[in-house]
Amino acid sequence: MVAARHFPMWAELPSLSVMEYLQRERRSMEKHEYINGLVLMMAGARESHVLITSNTNRTLGNQLDDRPCKVYMGDMKVRLIPTTYVYPDVTVICGEPQFEDDERDILLNPTVVIEVLSRSTENYDCGLKFRQYQQLVSLQEYILIAQDTTRIERFVQQTDGQWLLKTIEGTNDSIELTSIRCMLSTTDVYKKVSFENS
Repeated sequence: MVAARHFPMWAELPSLSVMEYLQRERRSMEKHEYINGLVLMMAGARESHVLITSNTNRTLGNQLDDRPCKVYMGDMKVRLIPTTYVYPDVTVICGEPQFEDDERDILLNPTVVIEVLSRSTENYDCGLKFRQYQQLVSLQEYILIAQDTTRIERFVQQTDGQWLLKTIEGTNDSIELTSIRCMLSTTDVYKKVSFENS
């Protein structure tokens, strides 16, 4: 079991089985992630986080509009190995989506996952969560977007299983997501975001 001290940003709830978690989560008005038995209530997002997520979703959605790809916002769960359920900020899948069951609310085969970082979640998103994402056979790119400065980090899986990092930080920079043939520019991602309030 993962120790709760690794997740100071969320309130820890009593430990549940996977079945208990899914039954409760599907009825809950709040979102909770499930990390190998540990249930964590997610905190609400600040304006910069919401704007960056919305901008990124719209930018990718527009580019993928006429292609066999889907872009999901943060309400779509993704199952990681062995028994972890998370809510990425943006998830992209090209091809036929695979779901855990007929509820179609738990995706198994994301192509690209995007997380918008905050002070409270950065260590988790860059550490344990990323290590678990790397076990997904379908995942080709993992994108981390800062919300308190202009920075996008792209991790892409290589043929030898290693993950190569590329970072952009300029106000007019762009980065290609090769697995889905899309571009993300800092101009689009950070549109209307004020770092003074982040």
